[in-house]
Amino acid sequence: MCGIVGYIGSKNAGDVIIDGLSRLEYRGYDSAGIAVISEGKIDIRRSVGKLKQLVYQLSKNELKGATGIGHTRWATHGKPSEENAHPHTDCSGKIVVVHNGIIENYLELKKRLVSEGHKFKSETDTEVLAHLVEESYKGDIFKAVVAALSQVRGTYALGVICSDNPGEIIAARQDAPLIAGIGDNENFIASDIPALLPYTRKMIFLEEGDIIRLSASKIEVLNRKGEEQKRKIQNIAWDAVQAEKGGFKHFMLKEIFEQPQTIQDTFRGRMNPETGKIELGELNIPVEAVNNLSKINIVACGTSYHAGLVGKFLFENLAKIPVEVDIASEFRYREPIIDKNAITIIISQSGETADTLAALKLVKSGNCRTLAICNVMGSTASREADDTLYTRCGPEIGVASTKAFTGQLTALYLLAIDWASKRKAISKEKAEAVIKELWEIPGRLNEVLKASEDIHALAKEFSGKRDFLFLGRNVNYPIALEGALKLKEISYIHAEGYPAGEMKHGPIALIDENMPVMVIATESKVYEKILGNIEEAKARGGTVLAIASEGDTQIKAKTTRQIFVPRVDEIFSPILNVVPTQLFSYYVAVVLGCDVDQPRNLAKSVTVE
Repeated sequence: MCGIVGYIGSKNAGDVIIDGLSRLEYRGYDSAGIAVISEGKIDIRRSVGKLKQLVYQLSKNELKGATGIGHTRWATHGKPSEENAHPHTDCSGKIVVVHNGIIENYLELKKRLVSEGHKFKSETDTEVLAHLVEESYKGDIFKAVVAALSQVRGTYALGVICSDNPGEIIAARQDAPLIAGIGDNENFIASDIPALLPYTRKMIFLEEGDIIRLSASKIEVLNRKGEEQKRKIQNIAWDAVQAEKGGFKHFMLKEIFEQPQTIQDTFRGRMNPETGKIELGELNIPVEAVNNLSKINIVACGTSYHAGLVGKFLFENLAKIPVEVDIASEFRYREPIIDKNAITIIISQSGETADTLAALKLVKSGNCRTLAICNVMGSTASREADDTLYTRCGPEIGVASTKAFTGQLTALYLLAIDWASKRKAISKEKAEAVIKELWEIPGRLNEVLKASEDIHALAKEFSGKRDFLFLGRNVNYPIALEGALKLKEISYIHAEGYPAGEMKHGPIALIDENMPVMVIATESKVYEKILGNIEEAKARGGTVLAIASEGDTQIKAKTTRQIFVPRVDEIFSPILNVVPTQLFSYYVAVVLGCDVDQPRNLAKSVTVE
């Protein structure tokens, strides 16, 4: 995944593009580059490493011009280097391209182009695009881009400028996100919303196959035949301040502390504790369809997959609907049996995750109803799915997902309670009780966040360990997986999450005084079983850290350290229990001096396979 920004207007394009790229650096930070049309020529600057390297270079030699494109890279083809950094040029130096995605047939195209005399300067697949545009360019850059794209297979979001056409940017998308921003006698392109928030809230979300022609005064959305395409202009409610750190040291910490608000925002207007009803007016799923569901398929990747695992417990426990949860990258290749009486829920923060979108398309081809849970209005998932339930988390900048996860859990609670009520799987009294408790979760979560400094001290104590085991049972088993994922994502410490009952089937062999065990041991129907697992770990010399319910006196005698959270019904415990694991991982990474918001080798959303 990479970040693209383009600008055309009256301002200095370099300043706008660098500012936009800084808001997209979570999408890639192996290298960065910018190209601006200046006095009829294209001026290009590129650097290896984070964006600050490019900024330093520009501080010594400013770019000037009102039309330009920029890019921050997460390497897919070719190692991080200045030669492989975008933008890429054709042989003449007149045509410049930035690209997010993968050109699958680039090798055969490159071989042909080289045989015809084209000179390549990088190892990337993207440079093929510049040369393809060059060979078709006869004075109309739009037609040349169309001709080039007709020859490629793969995914792309791209921006193209040509020194012969300083008043125009051409952009296109296929299976990779790209938006256009509409300003006052200025226009923009970008990979994601935050890049444009300081300049405009009026945005067009491009659809598959769209090619756009931008000038300062106009945006034309066309297809490859040059036919105009009608696309809705959306007004984005996010404030630019939402995409800033707001006084926190890192975006990740800010986003952890935003969770009480984002949970409340996600259920606000959809849940009424007085009437005991869930009202999801944005969904068009008939009651009879809910009643006739044979099963639910949940498909997602990474943290969203862990949310889906919690969702399995919710739907089966409350709504009495059987659920299968699949990792999207496996689901799409295992020839799944698609049941027309089922529904597939895909979960994706960005709504642009490549494997999840491929799974969505596969399911739709089998005429199975689809529902997307995502955070980005106008994303591909939201357009492709039959229905969309938006989380209302605002922009999440930290690569390691936190508030998006609890937002997804909140959406799953709403769905499970709603469908349980419609299927009469729970009584009216039970529905009222669970809605009332969910209503109070943000306040309970604020109590958890007050333990932040205690968790910081715990992180300092254990930051020197190189291996961790996270254990949970029942609905908290997925939280053990998520806790382990967070620790390894941002601190680079090896961590494994396991269902506690499986410990004796292998992981127990690893436990000794050098491998701390974090156990989720809050009040539940499996509490006694968890205590038994703790005893097993202690008997092998393990140091046990417990996440436990307030007032639990037994746990203090059985564990080395404790983090206490408010008592809630077991079904809501995941949404509280995950927060101490987020804080612990964050503070361990800070103590170790890791780059918390931009961990190595990772990007915010994976828009390539």
